[in-house]
Amino acid sequence: MRQMTMVGFLQAQNCTTLASAWRHPDARTDFTTAAYFQHIGQVLEAGKFQMGFFDDRLAMPDLYGGNPAEVVANGVRVVKMDPFACLMAMGFGTKHLGIGSTASTTYYEPFDVARRLQTTDLMLGGRAAWNVVTSVNDGEALNMGRDVHMEHDARYDRADEFMEIVLNCWDSWEDDALVVDKKSGLFAHPDKVHRQEYKGKYLKTSGTFTVPRSQQGHPVVIQAGSSPRGKIFSARWAETVFVAYHDIEDGKRQYKEFKDAIAGHGRNPDNVTVNTIAYPVVAETRSEAEDKMALIESLYKEVDGLSLLSEALNYDFKKKGMDEAFSPEELEGMSGMHAMRNRVMQQIGRNPTVRDFLNVTRRGRTHNAVVGSAKDIADQLEQWFTERACDGFVIAGTHTPGTFEDFVKFVVPELQRRGVYQKEYKGTTLRENLGLGMPERGWWK
Repeated sequence: MRQMTMVGFLQAQNCTTLASAWRHPDARTDFTTAAYFQHIGQVLEAGKFQMGFFDDRLAMPDLYGGNPAEVVANGVRVVKMDPFACLMAMGFGTKHLGIGSTASTTYYEPFDVARRLQTTDLMLGGRAAWNVVTSVNDGEALNMGRDVHMEHDARYDRADEFMEIVLNCWDSWEDDALVVDKKSGLFAHPDKVHRQEYKGKYLKTSGTFTVPRSQQGHPVVIQAGSSPRGKIFSARWAETVFVAYHDIEDGKRQYKEFKDAIAGHGRNPDNVTVNTIAYPVVAETRSEAEDKMALIESLYKEVDGLSLLSEALNYDFKKKGMDEAFSPEELEGMSGMHAMRNRVMQQIGRNPTVRDFLNVTRRGRTHNAVVGSAKDIADQLEQWFTERACDGFVIAGTHTPGTFEDFVKFVVPELQRRGVYQKEYKGTTLRENLGLGMPERGWWK
C-alpha cells in the first residue's frame, strides 16, 4: 500500500523558513549547539519521518538596503552555520532518520561535494542525501569571491555538468571493489576502481575518486527547482523532489506533468517522490490551533518579507516605493528565483509593485498554513496524498522544536491510524525507507 513520505525542513541557523520563528516564546535559543539539532532529529525519528534536510544560503539576506544592520538587528535568517556539521550532529544522535544537506553547484567544486557527501553517507550508515541548488543571488557571489551571480539558465547548464562529474565519482568504485584482505595483501580490485576524465563547457576533472560506495550506494539526490529550466533539471536528476504547490488542483496538474517528464527521460516516475511544503499548526482543538496561529502571525515584521524577497529575487526591494510598479527591465533583471517572479507577474496581470510581491508570495509568513485539530490536519494531508497532488510533505516549522513536537504528538498517530503513514522504518538506509532500490552504477546515463 502506498504511504506518505515525511520530511522535516531544517535550517542551520537561528530560525525556520519563517524569519520570525526565533521571536516565538517557545522557540529554543540554543540553536548553536549539537544538543539542539540532536533533539530535533530525535523528535523526527520518533515520528517516523524518513528524512530531515537542511536548506542553506551562502550569505545572509543583506541585499535589502545594501546594509546588514537592519537584518542583523531583526534576526532575519542571519545565522547560517555549515549544514554538514549540523547534519553530522543530528545523524550521530539518531539511528534511522535520513538527513540531507544543501550544497551549491555554482560555488562548490564537484570533487569536493562528491567526497564530502559520500564520506557523510558512510559515517551515517547510508542515511545521507544531497539537496542540489544553483544558489540565488549576488550576496552569495560576493562571499564566494565572484563579482556577480551567474545568469539563471546558465547556472543549470553548469549544474548538469556538475551532476555528471559527481555521479561519475560515485560510480568510480564498484560495489565490491574494496577487499582489505591482509593475508593476500589485496586492498582493493584495481580493475573495479575507475579513473574519470571529463571536460565540459564549464567544468573539467581528471583523476580517480577516493571514497568507496556506501551502504546505500551513494547519497539520495534531492532537487527543488520550480522554474521551467529547474523542472527539466529535476526530471533528469532528482530522486526526491521538494515543491510548493499552492492549491490541490494546481498540485494535481503539476504533479502529473512532472511525473510525465521523468518518464520522458526513461526513468521510472514511481521511483521519484514529490513532496510539497506544509505549515501545520495543530492543537487539541481547532480553536486552540487558531489561537496559536494568531500568535505566529503577530511575530511577522515587514522587514522580514522585504529582506527575504530581496534575497530570493536578487534585487534590492528598498529601491522601490511600496506601491511603485516595477519596470519590464527591472523584472527581467531579477536573476534569482524565476518561478517566484513569474508567479507574481501571472497572478497580478500587470507590472507588480513591492506590495504585490509581498501579498502574493507572503515571503516571511506562512502560505496556506494548515490550522486545526489532528483530524483537520490529517484530512487535508490525506486528500492531497490520495488524490495524487503529491507523494508526501515537507513539514516547515513555524518555530522549533515546537512545530515538530506538536505534529508528532497529534498528527502522526492519526495518519498512522488511517494507514497512509508508516508505523515503523522499512530498513536501515534512507533508500530503503524511501522505497528506492540500490542505485546501479551509471543509472543516470
